Amino acid sequence: MKNISFTLLTLASLTASQYATAYEKGDVLLRAGLAAVIPNESSSNIVVGNDLGVGVSVDNNVQLGLTFAYFFTDRINIEVLAATPFKHQIDFSTNDPLGTGNQLGDVGHLPPTVTANYYFNTIDSSFQPYVGAGLNYTLFFNDEFTSENSAAGLKDLSLKNSFGFAAQIGADYIIDDTWFVNAAVRWIDIDTSADFNLNGAAGYVQSIEIDPWVYSVSIGYRF
Repeated sequence: MKNISFTLLTLASLTASQYATAYEKGDVLLRAGLAAVIPNESSSNIVVGNDLGVGVSVDNNVQLGLTFAYFFTDRINIEVLAATPFKHQIDFSTNDPLGTGNQLGDVGHLPPTVTANYYFNTIDSSFQPYVGAGLNYTLFFNDEFTSENSAAGLKDLSLKNSFGFAAQIGADYIIDDTWFVNAAVRWIDIDTSADFNLNGAAGYVQSIEIDPWVYSVSIGYRF
């Protein structure tokens, strides 16, 4: 009888410990880690009076990524993605028509994104996979040409802010009632356009589709 009682108490203790790791309505999650933005870009051609026959490309960048999430139910949370400002190099997509080097300039951006996430298992596992969908607003700033392009007469680079759809898949692995680790992959619809001047003549790139994949690995804390 004592052995049976001990077994039942042990099982109850393990079950309670197991359920203590599960997310619950009202939980707040804070994550911090590395976020890599990998553009899957395409663009229309650069136009300055005439079509120059070449578009632009955008390189990769890694920054500190931060997410904040609040559980409205045991399975659904709303998450906000933030980060330190990303900085990307802008290049000619193929040849350099101006003879100033392949790099056109640099641009900074912030991609705040709000996502609703659904968790598939919040009861009996430390592994907590989820999917999510939401909206992104990307703010571009510090748009500037290289010194070589500025000397050639390129001025006043400006990229239009973007509003678009976002989706993600990810998973938390719960270490204890407070700490967990996370990995996630996001796709963000970022479409913009660029305006500039070349020796006083107006120029533009009508469409730049950046559409990056965002890969993140982080450590998290639950309140």
